[in-house]
Amino acid sequence: KKFHRRSDPEKNPSREKMPGERLTLRSTSEIGRFPGAAPPTRVQVTIHNENEKQEEGGCRRWFRKICPCCCKRKNSTSYDVTDKVELTKVPAPTPEPTKPKPENGERKETEGVELSVCSVDLLSSGLGQNRVEHHTDQFHGDELIIRRGQTFQIEIELSRPFSAETDKMHLELKTGFLPKVSKGTHVIIPLVEHLEDERWEAKITEQNGTKIKLSVNSPANAVIGLYGLSVITGSLKDEAPTTHSSSKNIVMLFNPWCEEDTVFMDDDDQRKEYVLNDTGRIYYGTEKQIGARTWNFGQFHEGILEACLFVLEKSDMPPSGRGDPVNVVRVISAMINAQDDYGVLVGNWSGNYSDGVSPAAWSSSVEILRKYHSSEGIPVSYGQCWVFSGVTTTVLRCLGIPARSVTNFQSAHDTDVSLTTDVYFDENLQPIDHLNSDSVWNFHVWNDCWMARPDLPPGHGGWQAVDSTPQETSQGIFCCGPASVSAIRSGQVYLKHDTPFVFAEVNSDKIYWQRNLDGTFSQIYSEKKAVGHCISTKAVGSDERDDITQLYKHPEDSEEERIAVETASRYGSKPDVYSAPAAEDVQVEVKIDGEGPRMGSDAKLSIVMKNLSSKARRATLHSQVAVMHYTGVLKNAIKKDQIPVELLPNEEKTIEWVLPYQQYQNQLMDQAALMLTLCGRVSETKQVLANQTSFRLRTPDLKILPLGDAVVGKEMSAKITFTNPLPRMLKDVVFRVEGLGLQKGHEVVVGDVGGHSTVTLTEHFIPSQPGPRKLVASLDCKQLTQVHGVADITVLEQ
Repeated sequence: KKFHRRSDPEKNPSREKMPGERLTLRSTSEIGRFPGAAPPTRVQVTIHNENEKQEEGGCRRWFRKICPCCCKRKNSTSYDVTDKVELTKVPAPTPEPTKPKPENGERKETEGVELSVCSVDLLSSGLGQNRVEHHTDQFHGDELIIRRGQTFQIEIELSRPFSAETDKMHLELKTGFLPKVSKGTHVIIPLVEHLEDERWEAKITEQNGTKIKLSVNSPANAVIGLYGLSVITGSLKDEAPTTHSSSKNIVMLFNPWCEEDTVFMDDDDQRKEYVLNDTGRIYYGTEKQIGARTWNFGQFHEGILEACLFVLEKSDMPPSGRGDPVNVVRVISAMINAQDDYGVLVGNWSGNYSDGVSPAAWSSSVEILRKYHSSEGIPVSYGQCWVFSGVTTTVLRCLGIPARSVTNFQSAHDTDVSLTTDVYFDENLQPIDHLNSDSVWNFHVWNDCWMARPDLPPGHGGWQAVDSTPQETSQGIFCCGPASVSAIRSGQVYLKHDTPFVFAEVNSDKIYWQRNLDGTFSQIYSEKKAVGHCISTKAVGSDERDDITQLYKHPEDSEEERIAVETASRYGSKPDVYSAPAAEDVQVEVKIDGEGPRMGSDAKLSIVMKNLSSKARRATLHSQVAVMHYTGVLKNAIKKDQIPVELLPNEEKTIEWVLPYQQYQNQLMDQAALMLTLCGRVSETKQVLANQTSFRLRTPDLKILPLGDAVVGKEMSAKITFTNPLPRMLKDVVFRVEGLGLQKGHEVVVGDVGGHSTVTLTEHFIPSQPGPRKLVASLDCKQLTQVHGVADITVLEQ
């Protein structure tokens, strides 16, 4: 469609028509100057001259003059059509009398032959110089995949030797529907004697008879995407030029290795992690119970590059805008969700996934992107934040933009641009549900991507937050970012894009309001450390968790952090919210022991109350525990209590709180998350006590044990073990297993699993790629989610 030339499949039956004709992977074969004809892998053509004495016709003499490489005067000629048309040796004819060699100045037998292109070799082998030097050798296939701002090589075979004194030649690259020179989508590349940086140009580096080798340079701000290549040749005598179009396309990507590219990253270990690593870790749970799952990004997997270019194409983003990573990232954040543009993934937080795949069942971006591409853009069901983030990481790394998945625990969702998280109570300190539209998610996963920001004041380049989960619209579209992380940290929420929303997610204060008798609301409490905890991403070069909270916010309670919060609030819808706080001498805190309560057992927490005054204090705590989506939306309360508390001067008291298994067993949502809300008032001082603590019930891991030697091409196996932690039966259990370079993703239907029963599954597979690999498995069923496991397998060469 947009990026290639069409051909008639009826006239070319050997060519398989790709879906939508978007990315065409063709053989380099050409016959003469007719690149539209794509021959089979191997064709042998023999031309017999039945009457040797027959005089050559005028048409044939003309055609031989125009294209001598395709039409030579021989009695019998055999062609082997593979990568290009080449003349096969035939028995030597009867030697003719030796003619004297021409003296200097004499015209050679190519006299009068028009200069034309016989074939173009893009030197696009996955193991060749171009792909290795451009760090694209891990991509599947033999397309020429290059990075901007860096030279690449091509070879051209001509009808006769090229002479700079009498001939002229240039290259042309085109991308998009209506390529224009002024838009950078129609590129004219001249031949020069010396290459210079930051411009399109080509130089002849080798010449051997009719073959020449060109070194081609591109600027670091070139448009990325799919290009068609043409070679234009002619004579300096103003004769009509001839055009040869290559049958193979060129893919141009961003270049983190190029200092002039705005996505340049100067640390090689970070480039290996954030561009080249095709697996990673995504964190979830709560700040006190952080879980981790392995995710296969698979950006080099077969078909993923085509799928990522298809996503760009489907966005209807003008090709001329694809040179700016800010634009590309913003479009990708909109296209990963299907909310308003039929993007990749449909979000679903209802708990009902019967007509699709449960978000918790995915462990790879590969199946999602390939399914979206093969269906010509039908959104895939279903995703939630970690799935949106995993797919975003894949697309950005594939296109050459350094990216990582980031998890924020206690992540606020500010719905009214107040830059605060507001909780409303009535006169009796009962929550007013219809007003409590702001929420705090147990965790939320988005992305960081790396780039300079020349559109912002100096100092705001580096990591940029981008969020593909559809939460709030930005300029009428469900997208978010890129927002400078340094601007978020300092509270400069007036800098684009969507910085206020991300700031509120990580550093808003939680403000408690009580309704007065006249219907107005008064601020009764301010919680300054309620959101933005343990912001996590996978560490560089290991599977450890890296806490990057300090990148997003100053230390809690520091003067810099308070200044950032108050600076940001001045640009929100409630700029006067920071009045003098009420006196506080009683504190309430909820603690979780160890890794926290496990699924199938009673949930036990500790409520710790401290009296910081020299006088006794009395209070009544109202406790309520509710089942909660990980997004912070409460489903329903399952237990309410009133707890009278008496504190002696300077006393600290611990109250044990228990939720029996029988009360939550039939109530849980996907993430097994619960919210404990505490609220009360100190009798002596009228101080309001408030605390909200989210926690989850831990699920067991799948245990994966590799069996046998891991060698490329040799069958091995792995044993996957799961024990049902519940005293009840699990219905319709399905395992999903995948390993990049080990085996393709697939489902294994297990069926019902009895209470406390153990299931063992043995997988047999043949590794296809050497090096460190990960076998990932997950379990999917309605009663139990977020069950997964991973095994590290080092595969040896055969």
